Amino acid sequence: MHDDDIRRSLLPPSHEDEIMERSILTQVLFLHPAQLTILELALRVETDLRSCEQDAVERAVRELSRDGLITCDCRRIAPSRAAVRFDELLGGVS
Repeated sequence: MHDDDIRRSLLPPSHEDEIMERSILTQVLFLHPAQLTILELALRVETDLRSCEQDAVERAVRELSRDGLITCDCRRIAPSRAAVRFDELLGGVS
C-alpha cells in the first residue's frame, strides 16, 4: 500500500490526470444507466484510488465532458451515447 503511494507520487501530473479520467469513465460506464453527482463519483473513485481530491475528479469530469465521453449538466454525470456504444463494441467494462 505504501509502495503504491510512493509510485503514484512519482508520476507526472498529466499521467495522474489520465489515471483519474480512466477511473471516472470506467465508473460511469459500469454504473450506467445510473447518473451520479460529482460527490458520489468522488466517493466511489476514492475507494479505488485510496484518497483522491475532489478537484482531481472535477478536472477529470471537465476533460471527459470536453472530449464528448460523458455528459454533465452541472448536477448529474452520465456516459455519452458514443462512450456507451464504444464500450458495447469492446465487450463492456469488466
